[in-house]
Amino acid sequence: MSHFKAVIFDLDGVITDTAHYHYLAWKALAESEGVHFDHAFNENLKGVDRMGSLNLILAGSPKTYTMEEKLALAERKNNQYVELIATMSAADLLPGAIDALAAVRAAGLKIGLASVSKNAFTVLDRLGIRDRFDYVVDAARIANSKPHPEIFLNAAAALGVAPGDCLGVEDAVAGVASIKSAGMYALGIGSPAVLTQADRVIPSLSEFRLNDY
Repeated sequence: MSHFKAVIFDLDGVITDTAHYHYLAWKALAESEGVHFDHAFNENLKGVDRMGSLNLILAGSPKTYTMEEKLALAERKNNQYVELIATMSAADLLPGAIDALAAVRAAGLKIGLASVSKNAFTVLDRLGIRDRFDYVVDAARIANSKPHPEIFLNAAAALGVAPGDCLGVEDAVAGVASIKSAGMYALGIGSPAVLTQADRVIPSLSEFRLNDY
């Protein structure tokens, strides 16, 4: 039996692949500003909030942008992203996601979600899994993005569980760093060569075995 009292999941790249929709929307915006954008560059944006991602992209442009212009670009990107995720359904859940959530619930642990997305609730509704979480922390509830530990600490506090009794699940380097800074056990989803700070790494939630951690 797992000794943890709560499991806190990331959303993008763990529960569903909204990262793909972010990629499409950021790529369209970057190329409209004359900035080259590909999957390799997109890796730098994982776990980074919207304005942070925009600043990384615009660093590749010779132009200088006012804050007003940046806010307009961020809104344009988000509008396109919202249009894309409106087509999502339960079919967009990643393999193993439902089984992992069910296993945690069956074990009597609390379930949290920690996503820097401003559209986390919309995505959960589209996937039909909002009621599977005891508490959701999205961008509106925090002042600091990952790798700052605030988002995971916020989730643990709301769940009434000490950070040391929480298992955090993440696919991004910044997200794993956030979990570790919060004093939690970090389960990485992806490659051990990339998620070097994680306590353990599995390729996907299809390999999630609660009693192994």
